[in-house]
Amino acid sequence: METFKALETARGETTLIGTSIVIKGELSCGEDLYIDGQVEGTIDPKGNRLTIGPHGRVKANVNACAVVVQGKLEGNIQASDRVDLKQSAVVMGDIATHRISIDEGAYFKGSLNIQKEAQ
Repeated sequence: METFKALETARGETTLIGTSIVIKGELSCGEDLYIDGQVEGTIDPKGNRLTIGPHGRVKANVNACAVVVQGKLEGNIQASDRVDLKQSAVVMGDIATHRISIDEGAYFKGSLNIQKEAQ
């Protein structure tokens, strides 16, 4: 929960999906999104940041500005800015983004498309 509080303080408004929450379907919101529960379907935080916490289990295609993965994600990521795979991340799917960081110990299986930023 400390990670969430740090996010909330640094970024402003954030929607939290806690460890006991299970969602199946389409998830969209107009603010940053922190998932530490289970989500299956599609996730679109409307150009905001998505963080998948250490307990997060996501089976979804993601479209966001920035994506931080600490838990498990099965699905494709489209990030208009950046993707960060932390040490505990497990990602199985394709990633398309402008910038990426992958910490030592993170697991990634899929293709990576580093897109050039528009001039």
